[in-house]
Amino acid sequence: MKNHALNYMIFASFLFFLSCSSPGDISDQKEPVTEATMEGAYTLTASQFKSSGMALGTFDSSTFHQIIKAIGKFDVPPENNAAVSSYFPGTIKDIRLLPGEKVRKGQNLLTLENPDFVQIQQDYLEAKGQLSYLQSDYERQKNLVQDKVTSQKNYLRAESDYTVTKVKAASLAKKLSLMNIDPNTLNLENIRTTIQISSPISGYVTQVDARRGQFLESSQTAISIVDTDHMHLELNIFEKDLSKIQKGQIIHFKTQEDNKQSHEAFVYLVNKTVNPEDRTIGIHGHLSDEKLNQRFNPGMYVEAEIYANSTSKLSLPQEALVDIEGKYYVLILNNYSQNQYFFSKKEVKTGLSNDGNVEILNHTDFSKNTQFLVKGAFNLITE
Repeated sequence: MKNHALNYMIFASFLFFLSCSSPGDISDQKEPVTEATMEGAYTLTASQFKSSGMALGTFDSSTFHQIIKAIGKFDVPPENNAAVSSYFPGTIKDIRLLPGEKVRKGQNLLTLENPDFVQIQQDYLEAKGQLSYLQSDYERQKNLVQDKVTSQKNYLRAESDYTVTKVKAASLAKKLSLMNIDPNTLNLENIRTTIQISSPISGYVTQVDARRGQFLESSQTAISIVDTDHMHLELNIFEKDLSKIQKGQIIHFKTQEDNKQSHEAFVYLVNKTVNPEDRTIGIHGHLSDEKLNQRFNPGMYVEAEIYANSTSKLSLPQEALVDIEGKYYVLILNNYSQNQYFFSKKEVKTGLSNDGNVEILNHTDFSKNTQFLVKGAFNLITE
């Protein structure tokens, strides 16, 4: 009877010693290899815990997002695309451009030649020359009719001639401006048979559809230019996800050329019409960092995830979970001594995942201060 009482006191003292120990007091001495004491229970020495880089952790509150998948491409606003043409037909005398070449706004891109250009300049100079005489005659007739020296008919004829010529000179001056000829500097000495076609925007040449010696018709596209200073995403989502999308939500996307690197954008506009063919809706996204514009080209295919409906949930790191035949398990710390850790395997139910964290749906099955093996659980369970 006394032996039984003595054994009980020794066992109780050992339990008290275990409860007063802490992981921070564990020594670095080497211990035997880990052995499972029972099914689902694991014993780990302090030296094994340290040498394997294992770590303990508790539940953490993480932000999770409902992720909406989207696909699309890079594009630029309509005003950043330009189709270069001429208001006047002519033969291309000079063109020296290649796709990919950078051009600036106002830069001469090609030279057109046409004898008709001379006629427009001639007509303008003639109208301009007549205008001074007709204005003087009009004012003279106006004074004469007031003094009743001349007839009303002569006055009206002078007024009409002056007005018609004035309108003609103004319209020809507008044509000359469209031909990149300054009407204020035009004179008999600088009449030309050629005109210069300049770039309406700064950007990069994407296509050259003209060549030297070709006759370019009026409004026929010769060169295409794109300004990539404001790249944006044109994405498509299914209409069932429309209610989850809001302006300002974060977008993470990858390109085909580098599907390992993720970039960030945000929802700027949501289209209001549904594509009747595939039941999708367009999403317009802007890059969070405009400096990345030069890394992408219009038309590049992208795969994106839109982060919607953010919620805060109790979670564990992904590394703390071990997948065994479709079920997830964790190792919880039951006890520890100066030289050993004692773990047991427990099943957990998972929910959302984000940034290496996994929502634990059955967190109420554990106490608030439960400690989990958050690093090294996979190796320990699968040994």
